[in-house]
Amino acid sequence: MAALMIQGCGSDVGKSVLVAGLCRAFANRGLTVRPFKPQNMSNNAAVTIDGGEIGRAQALQAIACRTPATVDMNPVLLKPQSDVGAQLIVRGRMEGAWRAGPFQARKAELLGVVVDSFQRLRAESDLVLVEGAGSPAEINLRRGDIANMGFARAAGVPVVLVGDIDRGHVIAALVGAQAVLDPEDVAMIRGFVINKFRGDPALFDAGRAEIVRRTGWPDLGMAPWIAAARRLPAEDAVTLERGRASAGGRRLKIVAPMLSRIANFDDFDPLRAEPDVDFAFIPPGAALPGDADVAILPGAKATLADLAFLRAQGWDVDLIAHARRGGRILGVCGGYQMLGRRIADPDGIEGPAGAADGLGLLDVETVLGGDKVLRPVAGALADGGARFDGYEMHVGRTEGPGLACPFLRFDGGGADGAVDATGRIAGAYVHGLFARGEARSALLARWGAASTGRDHAAEVDAALDEIAAVLEAHLDVEALLAIARGR
Repeated sequence: MAALMIQGCGSDVGKSVLVAGLCRAFANRGLTVRPFKPQNMSNNAAVTIDGGEIGRAQALQAIACRTPATVDMNPVLLKPQSDVGAQLIVRGRMEGAWRAGPFQARKAELLGVVVDSFQRLRAESDLVLVEGAGSPAEINLRRGDIANMGFARAAGVPVVLVGDIDRGHVIAALVGAQAVLDPEDVAMIRGFVINKFRGDPALFDAGRAEIVRRTGWPDLGMAPWIAAARRLPAEDAVTLERGRASAGGRRLKIVAPMLSRIANFDDFDPLRAEPDVDFAFIPPGAALPGDADVAILPGAKATLADLAFLRAQGWDVDLIAHARRGGRILGVCGGYQMLGRRIADPDGIEGPAGAADGLGLLDVETVLGGDKVLRPVAGALADGGARFDGYEMHVGRTEGPGLACPFLRFDGGGADGAVDATGRIAGAYVHGLFARGEARSALLARWGAASTGRDHAAEVDAALDEIAAVLEAHLDVEALLAIARGR
C-alpha cells in the first residue's frame, strides 16, 4: 500500500498539522488512511483503544482519519522528566527512564519495533502518512536514527520536506538541508512544501523557483497561515509560552501555573475557547494573579520535581492565599496529587526516589507505583449528574478520608477524586474533563460563567475539515498521492 513521510527543516514547522490536514483530505476522498510517527517526544499523550498511550498529535491525526488511535501509530514515545532524561514508552507501555546518552545507543534496537508497527498499519490501509521528528538535517543524530531518514530508508518510504517561511530563511533551510544530508538520504526526498505563508503568495514565486533551481526538488505547493490550526490540541508546550490574546470585559478569570514538566495541557483547550472565560497559563517568575476566580493545577510528568518547582516559584503561597480568600482550585492528575497532604515515590518511578509534603488542601495522600493506569472513562459529576468523557493516565494510588466525598462517579461503579468541606477545592485523575459540553457547562455555571455548551470534539472535527480544504486548494495533493504510490 502507499505511504508518504513528511519531514521538516526543524521542530514546530507545522508537520503535525500538515499530516492531520492531509489525513482528513485523503479520508474525505474515500481512502482508508492511517497516521504514523516512529518516534515522538512529548508529555502530551493520549490513551489508545488497545490500552496504551501515544503522542497527542498522532491521536489527533487518527481523528482526522476517522479511525480509533492505536499504539502502532506512535510506537516509541519519550516523555521528558528532566533536561537530560525521559520516560520511555514502547508500543504504548512504560519501559523505564532513560538518559539521553544511553537512549541514543539503544535507538537502533528499536528500529525493528518501529518498522513492524508501520507494516501493520500499511497492511490495513490504502495510505499511511508518516510524520518525522525535528529535522533530518540534524546530522549529529543520524547514526541509529529511527525518527527521520533512518526510518524512511529502512521502510522504503518517500519523503517530502517542509520549510516554515514564518520563521524566515526558508530558502537557506531547504537548500542547506540538501547540502548537509548524505546523498542516499537526499535521494529519498521527492519534493518540498512551504508552510505558514502570510500575504500575497506571488511575492514568493521567485523564492520557490530558486529552491527548485538549487535543489532540483519539485515544488509541491505553499500552504498559507491557517487560523483553524489554533483550534486543534497542541502537542508542544512551546505554544503555551506564546500565549493568546485575551478579549476585554469582565469574564471568569481562570489561571494555571506553567509547571516545568506540564503534561496534557490540552485538557484546557475547551476553556480557552469559551467567550465568557479568560484563561491564562502563568509562566515561571510571575505570581498567580490575586484577582483570579479559579486556579487549576495541571498534570505533571514528574510530580515531585514539579511540586518543588511550584514552591520555588512561590506558587504554593499564591494557591494557599487564593484558597483563604474563598477562591476555587481544581487539581488534575499530578495537580490533584499535589493538593493532598503528601506524595511519595519510593521506587523512583518519576525520578529520584523520595517524598514531600503536598499543599494540604485535600485530605488525601499519594504513593507513586504499580502498573500505569491507562483507560478511557465516562461518568458524571458527583454532585450534579452532568456527563463527562475522559481518560486516566497515571501511576499514582491516592487514599485518605477525602475520598469519601468524590468529585466524579464512573459508569458501572467507582469514583474519582476528592472535594473539600467547602466545596471550593477539588481534584481528580481524569483528563479531558472539559471536552464534553455538558460537564463543562455545569462546572462553569458553578464557577459563575456561561458556556457555549458545544462538545470540543465537534469543534476539532470542524477545524480538521477547514484545514483539509485549505491544503487541497494550495498543495498539489494529486502529486503527493502519486509520490506515496511510487509514481
